[in-house]
Amino acid sequence: MDNDCNNTEASASPPPRALVLGAFASVYVVWGSTYLAMRVAIETLPPFLMAGCRFLVAGGVLFAVLRLRGAPPPGKAHWRNAWISGFLLLVSGNGLVVWAEQTVPSGLTALLIGLTPAWFALMDWLRPGGPKPHTRTLLGILVGFGGVVLLVSPRGAAAHGAPLNAWGVSALILAGISWAAGSLFSKHNSNGQSPWMTAALQMLCGGATLLLLALPAGEFKGAHADAVSMQSAIALLYLIVFGSWIGFSAYVWILKVSKPAHVATYAYVNPVIALFLGRMLLGEELNARVFLAAAIILAGVVIITLPKNPFAGALRWNDGARGAVRRVRALPPARGLQSLCEKWVERATRPFRSASRRPEELDD
Repeated sequence: MDNDCNNTEASASPPPRALVLGAFASVYVVWGSTYLAMRVAIETLPPFLMAGCRFLVAGGVLFAVLRLRGAPPPGKAHWRNAWISGFLLLVSGNGLVVWAEQTVPSGLTALLIGLTPAWFALMDWLRPGGPKPHTRTLLGILVGFGGVVLLVSPRGAAAHGAPLNAWGVSALILAGISWAAGSLFSKHNSNGQSPWMTAALQMLCGGATLLLLALPAGEFKGAHADAVSMQSAIALLYLIVFGSWIGFSAYVWILKVSKPAHVATYAYVNPVIALFLGRMLLGEELNARVFLAAAIILAGVVIITLPKNPFAGALRWNDGARGAVRRVRALPPARGLQSLCEKWVERATRPFRSASRRPEELDD
């Protein structure tokens, strides 16, 4: 994490595939579990105070490690962009999620946040020079909202014994919009800074702002160390280590190396993990209507994030294979078999022949 994460190096060569897959796995799986951890943490900790401590500690430690390892100090532009993106991602994004989880079950919270790809598409369109969403994207947004309407209706909310809190649901929708806006701002305003330093600054700025919000909310007055349960303390530690250092840092990094539509696919997995963990560990009740709403919301997400023609690659491969077969059939039988074998041999030995021409290997 020292000066090794320069964007110049990242742009010169693509990152290792294993590293990209590992980062996506962290965002997919770890973030799905953070909804449960946040729910447990705020049982005995005020929401804004808990979130502020989480990000301030995580960002402060990460910043100190980066500076000790030789990372250059951030400039004014870096701090300005970090505050804007940190506010959108961690204050009005994550902060509202934590606040809403006081009244909305963790699994349903993740499900409502699962609409984030819809906000990605709309926010990407609204930014200067952004691409206009396709009809398929608009259809996916309508389908996703249909699932939300089914979920927040009185009958759909009866899965956990009471109608969903309207303020909580509104906060979650606003949180998803803010998260998408902050993600796009972070992606297009990096100022040549490493993703790790970007994540550290965002957590520092977001954590400090959350603590400031805790003041007028009166959360410091009611906070006492002896009132914090062991479960809440462990949940907070989990959020710092796995949710922030691993999950959030991985998210900021893949924003730099992947397309927004690909990054938004974490919305497929997070709700499933959150629903499962909430049911298994917290006893959050679910019914068939909730599962139907979940299927509709995820179907909308799939419609939004699938490529325009998901079978284009297979069709191109099929057309190429048919053309090769036609050319081979046009040759005499013996010549056709010989030509086919020569092509396969040429393809199989191409890496070895190209490697044999490298001067550094010839010197050996």
